[in-house]
Amino acid sequence: MPKSLRISLYALAPLAVLTVAVAIYVLGTRHGQDLAFRNAAQAIFANAIQPPRPFDGLRAFVCGSGSPLPGRAQACIAITAGESLYVVDVGGGSPGMLQAYGESLAPLKAVLITHNHSDHITGLPDLNLASWVGGRSAPLTVMGPSGIEAVVDGFNLAFSPDRGFRTTHHGADMLVPEVGPMRWLVIEPGVVIEDDGLAITAFLVDHTPVEPAFGYRFDYRGRSVVVSGDTIVTPGLEAAAKGADLLIQDVLSRRIINALEEAATAAGALRQAKIMKDVPEYHAGAADLGGLAERAGVGTLAVYHYVPPPTNYLMERMYRTDLASDAVLTEDGMAFELPAGSTTTKVLYP
Repeated sequence: MPKSLRISLYALAPLAVLTVAVAIYVLGTRHGQDLAFRNAAQAIFANAIQPPRPFDGLRAFVCGSGSPLPGRAQACIAITAGESLYVVDVGGGSPGMLQAYGESLAPLKAVLITHNHSDHITGLPDLNLASWVGGRSAPLTVMGPSGIEAVVDGFNLAFSPDRGFRTTHHGADMLVPEVGPMRWLVIEPGVVIEDDGLAITAFLVDHTPVEPAFGYRFDYRGRSVVVSGDTIVTPGLEAAAKGADLLIQDVLSRRIINALEEAATAAGALRQAKIMKDVPEYHAGAADLGGLAERAGVGTLAVYHYVPPPTNYLMERMYRTDLASDAVLTEDGMAFELPAGSTTTKVLYP
């Protein structure tokens, strides 16, 4: 480094220290805090009211990559096709992820539930409220297998006082009472939605003893995304994923689960050991998914609904060792963009 540059840098050092000191002092005062936060808030809302970036194709946003085991928001994938938004499953914590990453909920058309396990439905009231407040213009339709009627009716009843309080507080012009309660629709396998070039197909998966359980395939402008829901690998899953550009697939690490079962048994934690022994029966093992993707001709394999979620480097490496080398390990806040008229799939990391 030239001597003159070193001298200049040394000269700037006191100025940098002084600047930091002034910033710390200012942010320690009420006036400085208020001024800084007003500027930040103005920037946030100026950005928030901008119309969504136009995107011609399919976009998949991971609003929940977890499972009932702790570590991440629970199962949720948001699919945008043109100007329409659909959400597959709404596990605990996932509506907060949608909001935290600035996903607009006003265009939400429907929620598609794969099955009625708690980690796929408990976020429904939060998503319903957030999209209602966000400007959704019609009641939220929740579609899924038989049993979804009890789920939706139960949530509507439980949150009836809440909806009344909020309408009274903010006014019926803003929170239209008729838009607040959710609607349910029991569906069967086959095409369940056709929407301006988008076709959504429900297909049966094997999550026994949970029956029926669905996965969903989205086809739009020549691009396709399949969300498996919870299932072992079956010929039906392989057929539904045939030629898909992106398969978002639930995954279980048998190596991790087996080690946890052994540890729980040795410690005398027999209830936990029993759970660990049971869960591999109805989730797809990581080592099975490379063959599935290859046989089905899938463009990109991405895994979510980790059993269990990897919470450290070692667990992540164990998943990667068993998966195909090009598989994507999703994270909450990750997105995939599949432009129409293209064969590319872009991964956007949070």
